[in-house]
Amino acid sequence: MENEIRVLVVDNNEKITSKIKEQFSSHAVIKVVKTLNNGEEALDYILKSKNEFDCLIMDLILPGVDGLTILSKMKEQNIKKKVIVITSYKKEYTVNMTNNFGVSYYMLKPFSMLALETRILEIANNELIKKSELNENEREVHVAISKLLHQLGIPSHIKGYAYIRESVFLFYTNSDSYSGITKEIYPEVALRFSTTASRVERAIRHAIEVSWTRGDYDLMEEIFGNSVAFDRAKPTNSEFIATIADRLRFDKKLLHI
Repeated sequence: MENEIRVLVVDNNEKITSKIKEQFSSHAVIKVVKTLNNGEEALDYILKSKNEFDCLIMDLILPGVDGLTILSKMKEQNIKKKVIVITSYKKEYTVNMTNNFGVSYYMLKPFSMLALETRILEIANNELIKKSELNENEREVHVAISKLLHQLGIPSHIKGYAYIRESVFLFYTNSDSYSGITKEIYPEVALRFSTTASRVERAIRHAIEVSWTRGDYDLMEEIFGNSVAFDRAKPTNSEFIATIADRLRFDKKLLHI
């Protein structure tokens, strides 16, 4: 599969590993290749099968061998992988230790599957904005875009979902500097997801078509009623992206600010 992200999940809670595996079972890009609930088994798999996965999602508290030991062994063996730590342990010392081992992101439990998906896609494409560099307003925008796209009926497992989300964010934050969505935003999104502008455009068009058949009718009419004829035609890609960005820009309640 093009641009497939192979994920190894390690957590002592079987409910969590099962939930993550189920969440991405039909995802267009993310594939969970293995789930493990024991630190020793995880370390053995990582050392023997380092070429079988691209991203490691791991708790730090594990039976047998803890997560920090696994990260240390990976560093000793020069096994360089994208790593997302998921844990309820938030001591500053521990966070600093994970940073020393090159962890890409540190997520506190409980977390949403949507947030996890976002982090996987971002770090896999080297587009993660580090936690310390991301201000609170930008965090709220990312969350607001994701919620709105889900309400509009766009499933997160199709490629167009991620492309629309990134396009809306770029347009929302840089609308004054962009002269055109087709000429500037598509190439930028394509670069971030290692694909082409034409594929971005096609995937977004497909996502909009899906939205138009399964989304919340009242919400779509509210958002797009003044910019497109809802009963006659779907919005163009550019109309869809620009209108969603405008909605986010002016709807303070949606952004919780």
